[in-house]
Amino acid sequence: MICVVSDTHGTDGHRLTGRTLDAVREADLTLHAGDFTAEVVLDAFEDEARDLRAVHGNNATRGVRDRLPTERVVEHDGIRIAMTHGDRHDETTLSLFGREADADLVVFGHSHDPDFVEAGKIGLLNPGSHADPRWYRPGHAELDVDETGIEGELREPDGEVFETFRLER
Repeated sequence: MICVVSDTHGTDGHRLTGRTLDAVREADLTLHAGDFTAEVVLDAFEDEARDLRAVHGNNATRGVRDRLPTERVVEHDGIRIAMTHGDRHDETTLSLFGREADADLVVFGHSHDPDFVEAGKIGLLNPGSHADPRWYRPGHAELDVDETGIEGELREPDGEVFETFRLER
């Protein structure tokens, strides 16, 4: 399973609770689309996740920016995932970013609005924010990859599934 989170906006810890914390601990891979805010928050995620891949966000301190890239591509179980925080992107530029990376899925954050959209053959996934949802519902995503595609769920920290999706390969 892949767990996808974003926009923690913490200053003293990972701010993970409930199913979101369990998912990070259980996942083979955890993806974070930026805005840890401080190095201590990034460190706390690294302590919880088996394998953490992340990008920095627009609210990152210099220490976080020095440790994480702005964009990255991750390969896992035969899929390519392009990652960026999303603060300089809209749906069109995210789709172009994914095509340029030859990605199956683009993971991004910034808006705190959990959503999945198919943009042609590329999926665009914003897991929302598990800890600072603002005017949206709190969220994270859980993905399962098989030979035919990606099954996904958007969940609240209490475990409630509020959206499911499938992206065919």
